Amino acid sequence: MMSDFHHTSRLQNNRLELRWIRFWMKRAGLGRFGRFATWMADRVADPHKARAYLSRMNPRGYISTRAIVYHSDFHYGKHIFIDDRAIVFQRRDGGAVEFGNRVHIYRDTILETGFGGQIRIGSDASIHPRCQINAYVSPIEIGSGVMLAPNCGLYPYSHGIAPGMSIREQPLVSQGGIRIGDEAWLGFGVIVLGKVNIGNGAVIGAGSVVTRDVPDHAIAVGNPAEVVKTRHDLLAAERTQS
Repeated sequence: MMSDFHHTSRLQNNRLELRWIRFWMKRAGLGRFGRFATWMADRVADPHKARAYLSRMNPRGYISTRAIVYHSDFHYGKHIFIDDRAIVFQRRDGGAVEFGNRVHIYRDTILETGFGGQIRIGSDASIHPRCQINAYVSPIEIGSGVMLAPNCGLYPYSHGIAPGMSIREQPLVSQGGIRIGDEAWLGFGVIVLGKVNIGNGAVIGAGSVVTRDVPDHAIAVGNPAEVVKTRHDLLAAERTQS
């Protein structure tokens, strides 16, 4: 929020720029003219996260003209933000991608559905740069207010590895769906494999590989990730020290 405020204040010092952006963002969208309007607003807007405030200027949100939306079953709520080079992609038989309100997808993140998989992301979730979310065969559900740090990967499937046939020729195998509960936080480079439920408010340490369920409000780290404490433990420790 501090960053958004700073850049909005900067633009207020140049009212002509701000009026230009507001004029075009009111007309922005995924249609041909809407994409042109977004492109026009981009001409004077700040880059990367500094332009997140643009999503608040239009209920249809902000979808960068350098993002790729190649999906016939993409649905989203109000005021979403999709940054440069993010990709929403539908492979063969891919299910829906659904965003709640105010979802933020930052640059170079890829969301794919294929072979019956689907992705659902709750309101106010933020997916930071270079995350890979592949819902093939099984679904991925990301709750409201979830934060994924950069370079996270979510994979609810694997390749068949039976002998006598090359791996690339074998069908994808479901490992079970992935669910990340509301307000959870995954640190940098976390990998989540199939049939995993990460509880509400849980924290996963950077670089961890999650192969089993993590309870609500737990803190898990390592490969494979193990619960080391809960957030309530931190609060109790602070009270003891004080």
